Amino acid sequence: MEKIINIGQYIEVAINWLTVHMKPVFDVIKHTGNSSVLGIEWVLTSVPFFVIIGLFTALAWWKAGKGVAVATILGLTLIYLMGFWKETMETLALIFVSTLTALVLSIPLGIWAAKSKMASKFIRPLLDLMQTMPAFVYLIPAVLFFSIGKVPGAFATIIFAMPPAVRLTTLGINAVPKDIVEAARAYGATNRQILFKVELPLATQTILAGVNQTILLSLSMVVIAGMIAAGGLGEKVLEGINNLDIGLGFESGLSVVILAIILDRITQGFVKKKQ
Repeated sequence: MEKIINIGQYIEVAINWLTVHMKPVFDVIKHTGNSSVLGIEWVLTSVPFFVIIGLFTALAWWKAGKGVAVATILGLTLIYLMGFWKETMETLALIFVSTLTALVLSIPLGIWAAKSKMASKFIRPLLDLMQTMPAFVYLIPAVLFFSIGKVPGAFATIIFAMPPAVRLTTLGINAVPKDIVEAARAYGATNRQILFKVELPLATQTILAGVNQTILLSLSMVVIAGMIAAGGLGEKVLEGINNLDIGLGFESGLSVVILAIILDRITQGFVKKKQ
C-alpha cells in the first residue's frame, strides 16, 4: 500500500540535521560520557572482587536485612566463579551513569509537571511515547549521534528509563495533602520552602520507588545496548544468541538476573527505611 502520510521522512530529516549541525555538542557529550563510564569501570575492576562483594553485602544488610545480604554474597560470588565479573562491573558502571543522568533529568521534569498543568499536558504524551516506542528504535539516533560504543548505549538507556521517575515524582508531589501545604503557606513559607521542606520530603518514598524502576529498566536495556558494542553482560548474552551457545546465554542471562535482584532489593530497602 502506498504511503499517504510519510512521518518517518520528516523525522529522518530532523535527525540528519541534528547529526550535521549539532556534531560539536554530541562530541562533547560522547567524550564526557565515555570518560565517566570508563572511570567508574576502572574503579570497579581495579578494586578486588571480594571488597566489592563485601560493600554490596554490607549495604544489603543495612538497608534490606540479613536474608538479602546472604543472597547478595552468594549471587555475586556465583557471578565471579562463572567468570563474568568484569562484564558485570562494566554493566554496573553503565547502569550507574545512565540512572544518575536519567534521575537528574527526570526529577525536575516531574516537579515541573506537578506544578504546571500546561507542562503536564505536554510531558505526559511524551512519556507515553518514550515508554511504548520499541527500545530498538532508540538505537538508530543513538548510533547516528554518537557512533557505536558505551555512550549510545547509555543514551538509549536514559530515554527508556526516564518515564517512571518522572511519573512517580509527579505522583508523589500531587499526593501531598493540600492542608499541609496550606498550613506551611499560612506560616509564611515561600514556594521554594514548601517544595524543598514540605513536598519533596513527603514525596520521597514515591520518588525512591521511581528510582527503583529506573534502575530495573536500565538493566532491561543491557542486552539491547550490547548490540551497539556497549560492552558488559549484554554483549555476552548477544554472543550466546548469535552462536546458539545455550551455556553462555544462560550464564550471562543469569548474571543479569542476579544483578537486577540485588539492586532491586537494596533500592526497595531504601524505600522501606524511608517509610
